Amino acid sequence: MSELTVRPVEGSRDLEAFIELPWAIYAGETPWVPPLRKDVKKLLSPEHPFWAKAEGQLFLAERGGRVVGRIAAIMDRALIEYRRELAGAWGFFECENDPDTARALFAAARSWCASKGLIFFRGPFNPSTNYEIGMLIQGFDLPPCIMMPYNPSYYPALVEDCGLVKEKDLFAFHFRRGHQAPQWALDLSRRLRERGEVTVRHVNKADLLAEIRLVAEIYQEAWGSNWGFVPMSQGEMEVMAKDLLPILDEDLGFFLYVGGAPAGVGLILPDVNPLLKRLDGKIGITGLFKLLRYKSEITGTRALLFGVKPRYQQMGVPLVAMDYLLELQEKKQQYDHLEMSWNLEDNEAINGFLRECGGELYKTYRIYRQDC
Repeated sequence: MSELTVRPVEGSRDLEAFIELPWAIYAGETPWVPPLRKDVKKLLSPEHPFWAKAEGQLFLAERGGRVVGRIAAIMDRALIEYRRELAGAWGFFECENDPDTARALFAAARSWCASKGLIFFRGPFNPSTNYEIGMLIQGFDLPPCIMMPYNPSYYPALVEDCGLVKEKDLFAFHFRRGHQAPQWALDLSRRLRERGEVTVRHVNKADLLAEIRLVAEIYQEAWGSNWGFVPMSQGEMEVMAKDLLPILDEDLGFFLYVGGAPAGVGLILPDVNPLLKRLDGKIGITGLFKLLRYKSEITGTRALLFGVKPRYQQMGVPLVAMDYLLELQEKKQQYDHLEMSWNLEDNEAINGFLRECGGELYKTYRIYRQDC
């Protein structure tokens, strides 16, 4: 067997090889959905606002001149400052089914994090909890939903063989049209809305940046103490607003108010992954044709954000949010299923309530960690 080498990515040709590797890993019929190459390149560019408070190193593994694996080592100073932990991250991992390659890649990423004074690293983060995270460990026969990852079934064994251990599991719940909250929750929700104690308004696409700021403000208070949370920077919010604008259905985004004060948020996105599958990583002229021809294949949605500020959580606001979300599912006839993801495994209150509403836990993702 040819000698295995792992080296840092240097220059545009290496970056192109890094971006292209998944097409080789997932060749053939798999549920994997190719990202747009331009989006991956933009996210990995030093000009992306995430890297204003972070740094990282990309690595390629090669055998006989052929790229067989990749990984990114990441130091996110925003996370270190907010969570007060000397934690690094690894992400963008792709690898052939070869334990030697995986071990060499993780050794390189771990060494880089240690050189920065970090005491452990966790992942996969691509590149933080505000983007794609987690390694699929259950649900390999199903395609991923928008902004959720997919990986081969052999990846968990590769990672665990390298000495990484579970830190946290993340759940994805699936709903089909017709599900509704239990009667007691419906009664309370509708009573609160009829009395005007809780009001709901839709997202305004015409003022999306201001809406994204409001989303961030609510979400930070709702999730700020939860595992892994890191606030997005202003620059990141602006990029996200611009990226979401073309696919956002403003009927599917909503805010909840109590006494005129913002109390909660729900942001549901059309699952455009069936279209991305057809685009195969690039838009171009044929991509625009496919957009028009296959738009009807977008039949699912994903609840990307769902949060209520802590002081309103015991006032029935989460019940109103869930009831309204399922109401939307019924009204928007072009969508016949909904994924709610991701949820922390130990968020027993919300996970139990989703099950009570008829949600099926159908995918599980894992975050791994290891000392540096």
